[in-house]
Amino acid sequence: MSSSLNRRTLFATTVAVGTAAAAAAALAAPASAAPARPSGAGGGRALIGRAKRDQLHVMTFNIRMENEANTEPGEPDHWSDREPLLIALLEREQPTLLGIQEGKHGQLGAIDEALPRHRMVGYGRQGGSKDEYSAIYYDTTRLEVLSWDQFWLSDTPDEIGSATWGNSVTRIVVWARLRDKASGTEFAFINTHFDHQSEPARIKSGEAMIDLFEGGELDELPTIVTGDFNSVAHDSGAYTTLVTDGPTRDTWDVAEEQVTPAWGTFPGYDDPVDGGTRIDWVLVTEEFTTDKAAINVWRDEVGAYPSDHAPVQALISLP
Repeated sequence: MSSSLNRRTLFATTVAVGTAAAAAAALAAPASAAPARPSGAGGGRALIGRAKRDQLHVMTFNIRMENEANTEPGEPDHWSDREPLLIALLEREQPTLLGIQEGKHGQLGAIDEALPRHRMVGYGRQGGSKDEYSAIYYDTTRLEVLSWDQFWLSDTPDEIGSATWGNSVTRIVVWARLRDKASGTEFAFINTHFDHQSEPARIKSGEAMIDLFEGGELDELPTIVTGDFNSVAHDSGAYTTLVTDGPTRDTWDVAEEQVTPAWGTFPGYDDPVDGGTRIDWVLVTEEFTTDKAAINVWRDEVGAYPSDHAPVQALISLP
């Protein structure tokens, strides 16, 4: 399929996520002064777990793309070794809303298995199932999607594969307008993966996202933003655009309780660093209250991680 095709010519449907029932819920070890090493991939307890009726458990997670052809079993990046760890972590934490980055089509089944009550919106950044997803998963027992869309972070946002802001890699945004089934509250959820090289592209990407909920299709809705922003919290143009001078708040900073140390979110399969760089964020507009925040550096008994990124989690109260 040509990358010049308009995305609206594609057949894009909400992808059903219900496969076989998930295995018995495994529980994660609590974070402490050092990364937890439970007795197995399912040991311990959840950092946040399933949210109560008036709360949302939000997670952003760069799951690291499958790279089986260039890795060997036993290597930290080998997907077949990481897959059961990803499933265990998601089964344990049960986020109401999950924004992923770097997911390839063949990896999505692992999320289906871990979160059988969830559904997905979004498709690959080269159209259809091609290339990486920045998909949104939502708990269908709690939420319904009223509308959703995907666009490209470029001067031609409707053009599949477009990149015009100095970035060599195609970047996308996926958004959904959701309704809480219990209260009827409507809100927006936006998920993205910013460029890893171009700071001007990251700033323009932040501006494009703000345009969505300030005058755009999600105007005046309470909004949650998740992503791998490839930008340092408190010290980057993207953070200044979105948070310091922008309309969102960093849930890590405003949380009533930080249930883990301030781990860096991109340990790259090494030991995480307390006070390290945070490039993965959960942001919210002022209508939300953040009750808890966590950076999940769980690994299994032999020290293996599900991804080179640590998922970032926030428990927030519905407005």
